[in-house]
Amino acid sequence: MKSDFKFKLRLPKKLATVLGLALDGDRLDGVVLRRQHGTLTIQQSFSAPLSLDPLTAAPELVGREIRNHLDTAGVRERHCVFGVPLKWVLTAQTELPPLPEADAASLLQLEAEKGFHSDVATLQIADSRIPLADGKKNVLFAGIPGTHLVVLEKILAAAKLKPVSFALGISALQFPGDEKSNGVLALAIGERKVALQITTNGGVACLRALEGAVANEAGKRTLFSEVVARETRVTLGQLPGELRGAVKRIRIFGPRELARQLADALEPRFSPLGLKIEVVANYAPDEFGAQLPVEVSLSTAFSLAARVLVGQPPAFEFLPPKPNLIEQFAAKYSAGRLRTAGAVGAVAALLLGSLFGYQQIQLWQLRSQWAHIGMKVGELQSLQDNIRQYRSWYDRSFRNLAMLQLLSATFPEDGSVTAKNIEVRDGNAVTCSGTARDYAALLAMQARLRAAGGVRDLKLEQVRGKAPMQFVFGFTFNHGGRSED
Repeated sequence: MKSDFKFKLRLPKKLATVLGLALDGDRLDGVVLRRQHGTLTIQQSFSAPLSLDPLTAAPELVGREIRNHLDTAGVRERHCVFGVPLKWVLTAQTELPPLPEADAASLLQLEAEKGFHSDVATLQIADSRIPLADGKKNVLFAGIPGTHLVVLEKILAAAKLKPVSFALGISALQFPGDEKSNGVLALAIGERKVALQITTNGGVACLRALEGAVANEAGKRTLFSEVVARETRVTLGQLPGELRGAVKRIRIFGPRELARQLADALEPRFSPLGLKIEVVANYAPDEFGAQLPVEVSLSTAFSLAARVLVGQPPAFEFLPPKPNLIEQFAAKYSAGRLRTAGAVGAVAALLLGSLFGYQQIQLWQLRSQWAHIGMKVGELQSLQDNIRQYRSWYDRSFRNLAMLQLLSATFPEDGSVTAKNIEVRDGNAVTCSGTARDYAALLAMQARLRAAGGVRDLKLEQVRGKAPMQFVFGFTFNHGGRSED
């Protein structure tokens, strides 16, 4: 788990200018924002399509493409805040009883392991906590695969950018820390999806990416309002009663025409439930506690940059941890800033002595705490072992069915490529053998499969014959996060 303290250590001190980047589908939006004397000023802005997929193409090539767009727009700022796509995010929820912080952290670690189908060690996880009655808290975990973030850091390095934050765009648009975000269900219409976020009591209660709610053909977006209305109703129904009753408003972000269309579709369904529908077209004058540019357009990239400049940490921070205090200290003073080697040694000895003393105090405190919670932890460990042993019997993600659906969608209907045998090992290693009319048909089918979501490391392992030919190929199938009911 990450803390706000770590975020503050990473954030450059008194950052005055920052580049906000928001990736939505294959479109990258950027705004260079500067804060001076309580006023936010736009230096440059741009919006450009990306021809390369950041998760499948070589990071160096993606970074070079981004750098070309930045150069075209005249952007020279290196510090950036990047809005990660909501579809990368896996979520899980739990309820936290009243506990000391040290005990709560241990319990949340166990709950995260139960809530995510993926190994939590492979995820960068942040959480948002909402106070409930009787001292309890609703906790929403949000995790992104570490491999995604490693690739993203390589891309930004290739683009000559230095990230200061990896955040969620919808949380920047509807900031949970604002008083006006209390009891708000926010919907942000994107290029190919609608992002959904529910905020109340200073925290985030729900995050969802409504896939299939938007179609984008030849640059023209079509919004399926019925899908959004249905999924919104389902999401509200799945909330705990206390949180569901707190939601009083639905705020819609996006292009004016589509936002108005969605508002008209939601009005008859949710107004009778006491929910007020609101289309957000502009920023409020006090949105960021700073003076805004004249006629500024509401955008995710602007919101991300503005939140950083005014010192509002994101609801979920996904930037991987940076070097610890000792490493930062060594890097800071290794260039000869101290006058003598003796002074360096004295400071280092004092620091190490202090750290060892602090460590001993912590160990004593932890032993004392363990004496009180040891039995409870043993019971939780036993439950965790049972969950790990029987988890596969209660897996609701239907991985094999999803994999078969994926293959059936990519094999051509004319029978030019057919499968004879499909083998799944270790839950995600898939081997498929069959026959193809010719090599061109086989390559076309593989191209469709490679472009499908969840397919990695696709390799053609064996080909025999010519027309028809026999083939064997394999790939790794990643079905993603928790299933949605």
